[in-house]
Amino acid sequence: MISHPKACELTQAVAGWIEQIRPGLDPRNAFLARVAANALAAVTRELQQGPQAKAAAARRLGEVLGRVGSYEDLTQDLCARLAAGEMDAATPGLLAALKANALDQLAIDQPTYRHEGLLSPDTSVRGERAGLRGGWASRRAHPGRHDPRTT
Repeated sequence: MISHPKACELTQAVAGWIEQIRPGLDPRNAFLARVAANALAAVTRELQQGPQAKAAAARRLGEVLGRVGSYEDLTQDLCARLAAGEMDAATPGLLAALKANALDQLAIDQPTYRHEGLLSPDTSVRGERAGLRGGWASRRAHPGRHDPRTT
């Protein structure tokens, strides 16, 4: 049996090499090297976590739709049912399944993202309280900013 590096090992090796040479690069190329290393990290996460996330998403959609099928087939069926008005936000289990699918994909695409609903109010994110990271809560905490609810 021939043993060869797996795709994840290759992407990690190239990202590691980029990080080794990056400090000696001029600022523009150092930035581009960081972008390339981040892209390789995203590919690595997709290779490692993607198949399980896709299988879990298919299982969740199958439960909502009441049938089994591939992720692509179930997604197409869900879209058709939503467009036809056969399903909507009130469909039991739909929003929970879509939220879980989105959070699984975010874990791959943006692993440092933390949904505010998953954090306790006193959890610190980049030195700020989780509830004050943006949106209307941030404007409420910073009265000088425009609050669309008051206009």
